[in-house]
Order: sequence, then structure tokens, then C-alpha cells
Amino acid sequence: MRSETERRWAGGRTGLWHNCGFTEDRRLNYRRLDHGRLSSGRSLLPTLALMCFALAYVASVWAQHSDLVVTDAWARVTPGSDVAAAYLTLRNVGKKTVTVVSVDCSVAGMAMIHETTLKGGISRMRPHEQLVIPPSATVKLEPEGLHIMLHSLTKPLAPGASVPLVLRLSDGTSVQVEALVRPLNAQ
Repeated sequence: MRSETERRWAGGRTGLWHNCGFTEDRRLNYRRLDHGRLSSGRSLLPTLALMCFALAYVASVWAQHSDLVVTDAWARVTPGSDVAAAYLTLRNVGKKTVTVVSVDCSVAGMAMIHETTLKGGISRMRPHEQLVIPPSATVKLEPEGLHIMLHSLTKPLAPGASVPLVLRLSDGTSVQVEALVRPLNAQ
């Protein structure tokens, strides 16, 4: 009579190839794998794909993490024009200075940070290069001051709609914002 070890090496039902997941003709048979490796016969591909997408999502969330908190985002509708202005409040809750270097908007050909100043009774609007927000500081973008100019709008803005804005920061991260569109007379 053969011992258990001899039977395994002889290739019987409990033989070497069966325990390694191979059938007698030495082809991989996923449904016969022992020890719960893949005993259900299901493919690992969908599970691996889902795990990859989940990791990519987490990485993108981490990449967009910032100490910049954006509140009160809104845009003013300008009927009959292809320009609009967006306003918001930026608060740095971190311990390092945050710098906004640019703004993107999918419904505008160009989005820029501008500043309106009043000198000698004349209102002047000029591009503002970067917004530097020190730790624990708040910067308000509001009418007659700092604001985001949206040029070459791809569609008219209607009150109640929202405008997607992406604030690009100097550290390579970004903050996404939805600005609610308000009527022309909104303050």
C-alpha cells in the first residue's frame, strides 16, 4: 500500500497537480483550486479593475486636498454679453500660505482674477497676478474689488444655474467650486 506522499507524487486524485490547481492534463483549472484561493470559479479581473479605479479616485482626492476653503461662490449674470464676473470667499485653514495662481472655467474661453480700483472717481479693472492667502486669513472676492472675470462664455448664464470653477494652486493642487448664478442686480 502506498503512503500519502507516494500517492501525491504519483499524480492521483489528491496528487501534486490537483493540489496545485492543475487537472490531470496539466491545464490550470480555476474551479478546482483548493484552500479557497479561487474556489468560486469567478474571475479576479473585475475585482482588480474595481480596486484600481478606487485607488485612482483616492489618489485624485488626495491630490486635490487643500487647506483652502471656498464659500459663498456666486456669479453675476450679464444679459446680452459674453462676459461675467464670479465672486467667492477664500479662507486658508492651514499653517502654510496658499497661493491661487490661476482659474479655469469650462463654460468660458478664459477666466482671470481681476481687481477693480477706484482712483480719482474713475473705476479701473486690471488683472491680478496671484492671490496669496496667509495662514488663518480670509480673502473676499466681491463686487467693486477682487473678482474672477469670465470671458468668451460658451453659453448664456441664467439665474439659478451654476458655473464650475477650478482654482489652481501654486503647489500643483486644485480646488473645484460651483458658483451659483444670480441676477444682474445681486450684491
